[in-house]
Amino acid sequence: MKLHLKNLQLYQFKNHKETNLIFDKPVTCFVGDNGVGKTNILDSIHYLSLTKSYFNYVDAENVNFDSKYFNIKGVFEKNSNIQIVECNYHIGKKKVVKLDSKKYTKFSEHIGEFPIIIISPTDTNLILENSDVRRKYLDSTIAMYNKNYLQVLIKYNKALKQRNFLLKKYAESGFYDNVTLELYEDQIIKNGDILYEERKIFISQFAPVFNKYYKEISNNNENVSIDYDSQLHDLSLKELIYLNRNKDKQSKKTQSGVHKDDILFKMNNHLIKKTGSQGQQKSFLISLKLAQFDFIKHKVSFNPILLLDDIFDKLDNKRIYKIINLINKNTFGQVFITDTNEERSKKILDKAKISYKIYNVDNFSK
Repeated sequence: MKLHLKNLQLYQFKNHKETNLIFDKPVTCFVGDNGVGKTNILDSIHYLSLTKSYFNYVDAENVNFDSKYFNIKGVFEKNSNIQIVECNYHIGKKKVVKLDSKKYTKFSEHIGEFPIIIISPTDTNLILENSDVRRKYLDSTIAMYNKNYLQVLIKYNKALKQRNFLLKKYAESGFYDNVTLELYEDQIIKNGDILYEERKIFISQFAPVFNKYYKEISNNNENVSIDYDSQLHDLSLKELIYLNRNKDKQSKKTQSGVHKDDILFKMNNHLIKKTGSQGQQKSFLISLKLAQFDFIKHKVSFNPILLLDDIFDKLDNKRIYKIINLINKNTFGQVFITDTNEERSKKILDKAKISYKIYNVDNFSK
């Protein structure tokens, strides 16, 4: 099966007042100065795939300053069928996502239909920030090939929010209704157990793929690993919930569960954020994303779309040519690249003998 974005239309999206693009090559490169809107084009593709921005989750902040709405429309070819995805947002109103003119009642139903992988300088957050960022990465990856997972996650988070609300309310009143509390705990346990098992399976299958890419990208001998860190390794979620109920009542929030899970990125048995050099961390992140691409590809039986944001400027030539060589070997399907230097992009892509098209985004507003 093949996935290809044929056409992209942007209206009032960030700094794109009206942009219409046609993609007829395997690789499309957007070049231009910083701030002209190259990354925004990639972000619009992210919207069409995952119904939200990769860089700014607040929809209102992605509306052009001169407008009160934005519209993104993409024409995809998937398994020889043409499908149209549209995302509309008006400030003060609910966002609307449509597939072939049919509006989704739940955005979660769309996730996984048009999978993408993005590699961006902001990916350093995966290493440097707290566990929330890594859990989102974990959840979004699994959700791209397992639709049921996202539904279970939504149910878990809803029950967790309701339990935390009750804990806070009960602390203020001094009265605890354990029967109602247990109703939400049952939902947390039921759905949390499913999430834990899926995450455990994913990490066990994903880690070897990641290690393969790290060796290929880095050419180094470091011992790298991805470890799943969960409270459920030692006790069941049911045991954790009941054992910590009194602590939760005092703190007014649920302190045990899969919402505390983390992924530990290690090099030579130490967290890479503490011991890895900048170059090692870059190799780790690129390997992580390429492994994510490979993993999803084999799960859904077609190539996701690959978005490479500003990587030529942030990586040394060795890593750049490793990635381009993988593109040249047909490891990937459709690829979108942003770069500030048009000549550099041409030189790299010509050397690899890849069929490509370059858009100079500086000219879009002229």
